[in-house]
Amino acid sequence: MIEILLKTVPFFAVIGLGYGAARSGAFTQDATAWLTRFVFYFALSAMLFRFAANLSLAEVFNLRIFAGYLWATAFVYGIVTIVAFLRGLGVAEAAVEAQCGVIGNVGFLGVPMLVMLLGEAAIGPVMLVLSIDLIVFGTLIVILITGSREGQVSPRALRTIGHGLVRNPMIMSIAAGLLWAGLGVPVPGVLNDFLVLLGGAATPGALFAIGASLATKSAERVAIAGWLSFAKLVLHPAFVAFAALVLFPVEPFAAGVVIAAASLPVAGNVYILAQHYGIAPHRASASILFSTVCSTLTVPIVIGLVTAL
Repeated sequence: MIEILLKTVPFFAVIGLGYGAARSGAFTQDATAWLTRFVFYFALSAMLFRFAANLSLAEVFNLRIFAGYLWATAFVYGIVTIVAFLRGLGVAEAAVEAQCGVIGNVGFLGVPMLVMLLGEAAIGPVMLVLSIDLIVFGTLIVILITGSREGQVSPRALRTIGHGLVRNPMIMSIAAGLLWAGLGVPVPGVLNDFLVLLGGAATPGALFAIGASLATKSAERVAIAGWLSFAKLVLHPAFVAFAALVLFPVEPFAAGVVIAAASLPVAGNVYILAQHYGIAPHRASASILFSTVCSTLTVPIVIGLVTAL
């Protein structure tokens, strides 16, 4: 366990460096926004395309992993939603809290860290988890918020969702990479070297950007942020483990990868959505801050446990 903890220290140290740079004023909010944009649209997209282009669809899409992760995530989503309703919240606020409880930072943190720690065999399961988070639950929150506001899901809202999915570089880079792989054409050496060089900036850039963005997060609504962090860091990986090992059993390595992916802290895009719609942004902000800080201990523990499977 100590060995795993030491292996994760550099990742969280870069996050801490980004936080310190932003808090000290050495790295401005504008700089954080531009760095995030570079990582999101270029570096991470290059990494994901290269990974996908060297895989087959069968290596990414495993029906049992898909079913298990989707079931477990929906179950925890339901728990957090029920708790929100019991506190008297409406559908829109409950949707934001449920998103905090199940959507982890798989893109910026999970892809680079889990692939480096668990090996390239982790690429397929991690990308499947990322796709479910972005496509299924990214669509669900928009439907719930717009539906609660307008009383129905309008064609305009569906068009917005469709445009958002098509414009998401992580989804499109994975799709493009799998299409390339499906054609059976090897990635040319020069193109592969270019993707390796550009994609290599994704890991330090994403981690630094995560830390810098945390410097602007507030610590309001502490009790709620603690509950949502518990749901994300403990309940979500626990139910994913139950699904992957018992309900929809898969081979131990793949199960370990999806459990580790489920243990990641709340994703930054939850705050972006909450802020965009004006629904509980401070709650989402505090949940990201709390869960990321706590994950410096919980994530190594989970990875240590799954590597023993």
